[in-house]
Amino acid sequence: MPRSFILLVFVLALFSACGPNYLSDEIKDIPNGQWTYADSLRFEADIPDTSRIYDLYVSIEHTPDFEWQNLYLRVHTLFPDGQRLSRPVSFELADQGGVWQGRCNAKRCRFRVPMQEGAYFQTPGRYTFTFEQYMRQSPVGGLQRLGFHIADTGEKR
Repeated sequence: MPRSFILLVFVLALFSACGPNYLSDEIKDIPNGQWTYADSLRFEADIPDTSRIYDLYVSIEHTPDFEWQNLYLRVHTLFPDGQRLSRPVSFELADQGGVWQGRCNAKRCRFRVPMQEGAYFQTPGRYTFTFEQYMRQSPVGGLQRLGFHIADTGEKR
């Protein structure tokens, strides 16, 4: 076997091992780019190990002509024991000068923002995270996709 092929396989294996380990890595489309109060986006994740520390991220994809600097969402968490927790969360999509965060081109802006870093879960099992738009009007236009990501940090508490 050529030495260069073995080196290539080693380098590919090394780079693939360096990325985050996601327990949940899902993105959902917002139908017609119009998010109404009645619509919600639901994500599920099985948490097997309560000793691990996780980072929770939200990815937002919107058009460059999105009207607002912030995006307000209400996040509902359903725990494996049936307990439910709800809280509003604001995501800053643009800075004070109106410059979009993340990467933008002529058609879309993509932005991944931490929702909670250093999180841990008390109970193993299936968690359901439901996101509702929580803006002052419905529908909110210009939103194309929303993602929810849970990354295992590799650390234990």
